[in-house]
Amino acid sequence: MPEPDSNEPPAPPVIAALLANHREFLRYVERRVGDRALAEEIVQEAFVRSLDHAEEIRESVVGWFYRVLRNAVIDRQRRQAVANRRLEAFATELDSEQAAGELAGVACRCVVQLAGTLKPEYAEALQRIEVEGLSVADYAQSTGISASNAGVRVFRARQALREQVARACGTCAEHGCLDCECGAPAGFPASEH
Repeated sequence: MPEPDSNEPPAPPVIAALLANHREFLRYVERRVGDRALAEEIVQEAFVRSLDHAEEIRESVVGWFYRVLRNAVIDRQRRQAVANRRLEAFATELDSEQAAGELAGVACRCVVQLAGTLKPEYAEALQRIEVEGLSVADYAQSTGISASNAGVRVFRARQALREQVARACGTCAEHGCLDCECGAPAGFPASEH
């Protein structure tokens, strides 16, 4: 029997078998990941990758594809675990005294007033963590979110506050608002600075 040309499309019976079992594949993955959209994504990616290897299958297409899906789910869970560990490490880093003192060392009245213009959850996160000195982990627990989500919220809140200060204070913000005595009310024009 001649070797199949690698440029030939996959054998139609393989594709037909995969398509005929699509719903079962999707249910299998969804039971393991608990999310329909994520399951659809995993099945789709596995299907596309499998088309390149369809002519190599020397066994039951369905059994082979279940193993492909199992490995895809395991790979996804490993990647998610790595991402979660990185977010947890970031949340822990935010708890350090250096991060807590970052805003306090440069906060002028402008910054405090502008913090009040942020989304409520951002303003609350900055108030509780930066001003009151609550740890990110304690803040997460008190608000009912994970420490990694709390870390991301604080990061985004700081970023949003930086953007607000830059818009309101102009060049003053570039120098860190050190020794700022503006005392201007929220919403003041940058030219008064």
